[in-house]
Amino acid sequence: MKIKVKKYIKWAMAGLITLLLFSRFIIPNPEFEKPTATVLESTEGVLLGARIASDGQWRFPSADSIPLKFQKCILAFEDRYFYYHFGINPASIFRSIKVNIAEGKIVQGGSTITMQVARLLRDGKPRNLYQKIIETFITLHLEVNYSKERILEMYASNAPFGGNVVGLEAASWRYYGRSPFRLSWAEYAALAVLPNAPALIYPGKNHDILKRKRDFLLDKLLEMDVIDEETNQLSKLEPLPGEPQQLPNVAQHALDRVYSKSPGKRAATTIKSNLQRNAQRILNNHVQYLTNNEIYNAAAVLVKVEDGSVLAYVGNANYTKEHDNDVDVVIANRSTGSILKPFLYASALTNGELLPTMLVPDVPTYISGYVPKNYFPSFDGVARANEALYRSLNVPFVRLLQQYGVDRFYNDLKKMKMSSLRFPSSHYGLSLILGGAEAQLLDLASMYSGMARVLKHGGVAYPSSDWFRSNIIESEREQSTKSMKVVSAAAIYHAFNAMKEVTRPVSEDGWQSFSSSRHIAWKTGTSFGNKDAWAVGATPEYVVAVWVGNADGEGRPGLTGVTAAAPLMFELFDQLPGTSWFELPLDDVVEAAVCTKSGYRASQYCEAADTVALPITNKKTPICPYHRLVHLSKDRLWQVNADCALPSEIVNEKWFVLPPMQEWYYKRKSPLYATLPPFREDCMDFDSDPLMEFIYPKNTSKVFIPTQLDGSRGSAIFEVAYRTAGKDLFWHLDGEYLGSTRDFHQMEIDGAKGEHVLVVVDEEGNEMVKVFTILND
Repeated sequence: MKIKVKKYIKWAMAGLITLLLFSRFIIPNPEFEKPTATVLESTEGVLLGARIASDGQWRFPSADSIPLKFQKCILAFEDRYFYYHFGINPASIFRSIKVNIAEGKIVQGGSTITMQVARLLRDGKPRNLYQKIIETFITLHLEVNYSKERILEMYASNAPFGGNVVGLEAASWRYYGRSPFRLSWAEYAALAVLPNAPALIYPGKNHDILKRKRDFLLDKLLEMDVIDEETNQLSKLEPLPGEPQQLPNVAQHALDRVYSKSPGKRAATTIKSNLQRNAQRILNNHVQYLTNNEIYNAAAVLVKVEDGSVLAYVGNANYTKEHDNDVDVVIANRSTGSILKPFLYASALTNGELLPTMLVPDVPTYISGYVPKNYFPSFDGVARANEALYRSLNVPFVRLLQQYGVDRFYNDLKKMKMSSLRFPSSHYGLSLILGGAEAQLLDLASMYSGMARVLKHGGVAYPSSDWFRSNIIESEREQSTKSMKVVSAAAIYHAFNAMKEVTRPVSEDGWQSFSSSRHIAWKTGTSFGNKDAWAVGATPEYVVAVWVGNADGEGRPGLTGVTAAAPLMFELFDQLPGTSWFELPLDDVVEAAVCTKSGYRASQYCEAADTVALPITNKKTPICPYHRLVHLSKDRLWQVNADCALPSEIVNEKWFVLPPMQEWYYKRKSPLYATLPPFREDCMDFDSDPLMEFIYPKNTSKVFIPTQLDGSRGSAIFEVAYRTAGKDLFWHLDGEYLGSTRDFHQMEIDGAKGEHVLVVVDEEGNEMVKVFTILND
């Protein structure tokens, strides 16, 4: 008999070992497969927002840990010996059977927490002996394969807490509006008793039962010396949870973005909760002010330069469908306006095709039918490159893009991670620099922070690129193992210094008088038709990018980057610390003599030169073309040469001379500009600089005569720049005299379809001929 008992014991042990091995290595671990809510958290772990699970339940993704106080409450109420049994507690089972027999009904269960997890895994299955056996095997499997802590986490994340609330975290936010790590003993106790009877959460008489259960648990915690008498009494005075509360909705557009990519996941973002709240509030207030002008939308992104993390993501003002406020403009494609100019400026500097103070033409420009205009319809003749940037002059940048090359600049923008360039460069042409392309606010924030990173790193090659697209999810940030040098640190330094000089909005007047005021390199942009207003600013620490307008594309008078977007950008910068500025990247510059007047590398004829730290690549830029040595009569009223004057009668002088068209516009705004004296009659030099130059038509021989609003045939306005003021020009078309002009040399030209010859003659008989073709009758 003893031998048989021993045999049965051995068989039982062998069977148990086989079962455990089978459970450990063959049976897959059971997991909860029900859909979960999409949860968005700040970098501090604060809940920013959540979207309910697809089955209509507030069920958060499983947490990594649960609060220690809740552990003590749930173990005291449900399974005091949780850490001492192997999933099944025989003492609890026998005790519950004894109580239930005595009461004549089921009033107490003997399930351990592990057994309850097994039952939750089998949710929806009928309650019978067969299911109990299966649950028993699952219970043993859980104990074999999971730690006690993990089993407790599974229970806390999937237990019912009343209504459509599942799991401790969802219950904490729905009933108390706080994180489960910030609750009181009374609140933990109330939540600990709910999974046992989730219907008690509803108002009415059930509240009395819920209070008795909670207080019973508090007394039990006192008995176990978990809490003291004072805590026990004060906890019993705390109210029970009432109606479920709305969850936080601090970054709804960011939540929408995460949901579209990873529904049902917990997303730990780089967003700072307080900064996000303040940014949303500031945008809402700003748009409220702009509604007087029927402007209803705004968006903003705040980026930390060093790692590209997004600190605040506001896709739009108040999140409603009214006025399309539900549209996430941060990732919407919108016309760029002038916001790309700093990138072209830095690219041209990097490739030695521009110097920071170089004079660039600002004159009427006609390029294959494309006629760019400045925001203010006037021309300076020439402007310094840095001035053209901070004044955002359109014509100089169109001419610069033509010189630099649309293809090259297009490829540079691609390398800088501009994702919205969906068409080939030929589709955009020269309009690329004035809003012909579209951009996303997040791209612009990433690109400007990329420039700031390159400058902070001083041009030193890093193992990974400084150019990447910023992301609210750090783990999803683009990674590159190749360092790309798109623009040099020195070029960015000069670009940012120029951008510091942009005139700030009226609300920022007097900022220079405050010693603590930060330096900000910033640029605005306004799209055609006043549909999009941009403002982007950069410091060594942060980039703030702002868009203002109407999401439906309606333009509004007065909707400009300076007036509508820049004030918002500066208000957002006020929420950020830091007052430092970028240091000159010494390893990326070389000192060179630059002509004070022209901004080119100094020639022997420049009257004055400054020593400037230029990008190393700028050594190949040309020397000053505007300064030359001229030969004058002794009274300095005439130009002369060796053919008409003795050497003793010639005075050699350095002179600053602009081309006729540039000079004609420049001297109207610069009274100190000294016009080059004309040649004396006996010293005419036909190889000298031209006296006059066509402004229109400039680079084309084809002219289209416009039709007036009343249907009548109009005329084309031809214009000429002439060096000498106070002189008459005489105009002839096809041999027929048209008339004369003085000072402002414009003439209406009309003619039949076909080729024509225009001759313009000055008082000295100098003439200029233009052959052109009229394309229409």
